[in-house]
Amino acid sequence: MAFIASGNREDALDIVQDSMMKLAQHYADRSVEEWAPLFHKILQSTIRDWYRRQKVRNQWRTWLEFTKVGTQQRAQKDSADNLGSDAQGNTIDLFEDAHADGPVMKLVNERTIEALEAALHQLPLRQQQAFLLRVLEGLNVEETAQAMGCTAGSVKTHFSRAIHALRQKLEDHRL
Repeated sequence: MAFIASGNREDALDIVQDSMMKLAQHYADRSVEEWAPLFHKILQSTIRDWYRRQKVRNQWRTWLEFTKVGTQQRAQKDSADNLGSDAQGNTIDLFEDAHADGPVMKLVNERTIEALEAALHQLPLRQQQAFLLRVLEGLNVEETAQAMGCTAGSVKTHFSRAIHALRQKLEDHRL
């Protein structure tokens, strides 16, 4: 959830770590059954805080005229470094698993996952939260409402809108 919200693995790990620390510091005395909804509520709050910090940082970056050129150059260098390390890796990785899907299905699955991630990034934050908590985390409506700090009716509304938006955006990826 944090990765989808932030789009960056390192930021996502920081968000989750901060959330876990807050849970441990403030709610360690609560029962185990309460931890999941509490954690998700803390996580959503931490994600919102991250968005606020990013907005301020982006304003400063714009003001200071930072460009993406440096980031792109670092990404190209990292990609080249990873390619070099993969080329020196184990040769067992070169053999295809006989039980795995064929290359065409792998490509279709990869593109579908990429499209889903892109569509999730385009959803409004509350719809994104409702979808991820209900579908990926498996929380029920009441637990999701507690985690999001809203009513069950709001969860149902946000979840329904998210489902409709995702269906519309992913129409080309249906099998």
